[in-house]
Amino acid sequence: MPDALDAHPYDALLLLSFGGPEGPDDVVPFLENVTRGRGIPKERLKEVGQHYFLFGGVSPINDQNRALLDALRKDFADHGLDLPVYWGNRNWAPYLTDTLREMVADGRRRILVLATSAYASYSGCRQYRENLAESLATLQAEGLELPRVDKLRHYFNHPGFLQPMIDGVLKSLADLPEDVRAGAHLAFTTHSIPNASADTSGPVEDHGDGGAYVKQHLDAARLIADAVREETGTDHPWQLVYQSRSGAPHIPWLEPDICDHLEELHGAGVSAVVMAPIGFVSDHMEVMYDLDTEAKAKAEELGLPVRRSATVGADPRFAAAIRELVVERAATESGRDVKLCALGDLGPSHDVCPVGCCPARAPKPAAAGADSPYV
Repeated sequence: MPDALDAHPYDALLLLSFGGPEGPDDVVPFLENVTRGRGIPKERLKEVGQHYFLFGGVSPINDQNRALLDALRKDFADHGLDLPVYWGNRNWAPYLTDTLREMVADGRRRILVLATSAYASYSGCRQYRENLAESLATLQAEGLELPRVDKLRHYFNHPGFLQPMIDGVLKSLADLPEDVRAGAHLAFTTHSIPNASADTSGPVEDHGDGGAYVKQHLDAARLIADAVREETGTDHPWQLVYQSRSGAPHIPWLEPDICDHLEELHGAGVSAVVMAPIGFVSDHMEVMYDLDTEAKAKAEELGLPVRRSATVGADPRFAAAIRELVVERAATESGRDVKLCALGDLGPSHDVCPVGCCPARAPKPAAAGADSPYV
C-alpha cells in the first residue's frame, strides 16, 4: 500500500537508553549519575564499579546502542521509511537533554521514543518518562519550543523481539554436549526488582502477584519455550528467574536468583541449563557480569553444563519490529485502521501509559503518558 510506511505525524525517532561508562575515568561519575540523590559515598561507588573495571571500565551498552542505531537506519532506508533516528541516554553521553535540544534545533516537533526496555516497570518505563519530563522542563526554561513526545508500546511479545531469542536458545541447546542436551532446563532470566515495584507495574487484580512485569515475562518465556519444543520435539522444563539484585537486604525482591536456581537444579539432578536473558535487549553489563561471569562460575563450581543464549541486540528482525511499531503507531495517531502485531495471551500493550502507571515512591511528572504535563 502507498501509505504503508508513512510515519506521519512523527518526524523523528529517539532511541532512549540507560547509558554506560566508556573508560575507567567514567565509572564513578557514571555511577554518581545513576545513584544521584541517594547519598551513596564515593568509596562505595568505587566498590560497585569493580564490575566495570573488570572490563576495562567500559560498558558494552553504548556500542550496542550504536549498532542498533545503524540497524534501524539501514532498515528504515531499505524500506523507504523517511524518519531520522537520534540517540539519548539517561545516565551518560549522549545525554537525553542534549539530544532533545539537538532535535528541536533540527526542527523536530513530533518525536516517537523507543526505550531499550521491552516490559512494564518503573525503571523500564515510567522512569524514562520522568527523564523525558525533566529534559522537556529544561528546554522549556531555556525558552525553546517543546516537541510533542510519545513512546512506543511495550514490545515483549512482538515476533521480531521473540524470534531472535528463540533462535538463540536453539543454538545454545545445540551447543550442549549431546548426552545432556535432552534433559536441559531453560532458565529465563530478567532483572530482579522490588516486589512492591513489580506489583504496581500493573494492578495485581488484573495481573496477579508481580503485576504486568512478571506476567509479561512469563508470557514471553512460554512463547519461546513452546517454539523450542515445536522445533526440537523436546519439552524442556523452564522457569522465570532473576538476576542483578541491588537493593537493601531487608526489602523483598523478586526471586529466585539465577545462582540459587542453578544450585537447586544441580541438586535435583538436572543435566544442563540454558540461561536465556529475555529481560534484556542487549548483552550489557548485567548480562556479561551476572550471567557470563558470576553465574557461569557458579555452574562450573557445581559441575553443571550451562550455555547462555543471545539477546536480540541489533538483529535485523528486531530492527524490522521497531519499524513495524513505528508505522503502526503513526497509523493509530493519524486515525487509520491498523492491525497491532503481538503474540501470546496478553495481546498488544497500551500505546499511552495510564494515569498512575508504574508509580514512583515520590511522585514526579512523567511525559509521554495520559498524565503528561506536556501534551
